Amino acid sequence: MITTHRPRRSVLYMPGSNARALDKSRTLPADALIFDLEDAVAPDAKVTARIQVVQTVEAGGYGKREILIRTNGLNTPWGYDDLAAVAAIGADAILLPKVESAEMVRQAESVLVTHGAATELAIWCMMETPRAMLHAEEIADASPRLGGLVMGTSDLAKDLQAQHTAMRLPLITSLGLCMLAARAARIAILDGVFLDLNDQEGFVESCRQGAELGFDGKTLIHPKQLAAANEVFAPSDEEIRLSQEIIEAYAEAEAQGRGVVVVDGKLIEKLHVDHAKRVVALANAIRPLA
Repeated sequence: MITTHRPRRSVLYMPGSNARALDKSRTLPADALIFDLEDAVAPDAKVTARIQVVQTVEAGGYGKREILIRTNGLNTPWGYDDLAAVAAIGADAILLPKVESAEMVRQAESVLVTHGAATELAIWCMMETPRAMLHAEEIADASPRLGGLVMGTSDLAKDLQAQHTAMRLPLITSLGLCMLAARAARIAILDGVFLDLNDQEGFVESCRQGAELGFDGKTLIHPKQLAAANEVFAPSDEEIRLSQEIIEAYAEAEAQGRGVVVVDGKLIEKLHVDHAKRVVALANAIRPLA
């Protein structure tokens, strides 16, 4: 699934068992919401959470926000019923937990299709185990429905027996493997969560690192993280200005038959124009959300 320039700067997890939070999320400045039926829901609340999420999504009112539903795995008592219940309720995507192979994606897709999933319903995959890292390419290419990968860095660090460091050096190889797989498949990829809600400076630096690595945005655990993620993962005014200048200068040079284009003293090639067009398209998509 070729991705559009849809903004995914801030993607907030919302517990499916918390009806009040689901309702409040209609007013939050998040680009996307993940209604969670998995980790955020206790076993005895799974069925209630599923019913609430279905009713919430069907009720609508989320405007341009992208709606993803994280189901339980098919190897759990709730996974099949989750997929069956949410297949055709109007969500943008289903987020599968702990994906480790292309076959896991295809099994879930079969259930969704059996229960009436529309062709535009995307499948996203949580990448949160060492085996997932080793199979990132096959997972990203598993289905035309694949819309994106989501890093589950907390579970990954646990399984790697790695430490949570400021620069996340123990995770860099894993982040890179998934980034390569996502970009090769031309799908989106989201960075993992930052757990310390009292460390705002650390959170901002984590966002900046994610943006530098190429992530489309960051998954979040609290609304207080929205503003910083939206700012860091959005093009700056200077980036937008320069991008527009590059696009215009290149078009003018082509019209005049000139082979050399220089903007701000730098030689411009088609790769710079492609990047500039992506920046402008993203900025234009963000504007209605502001």
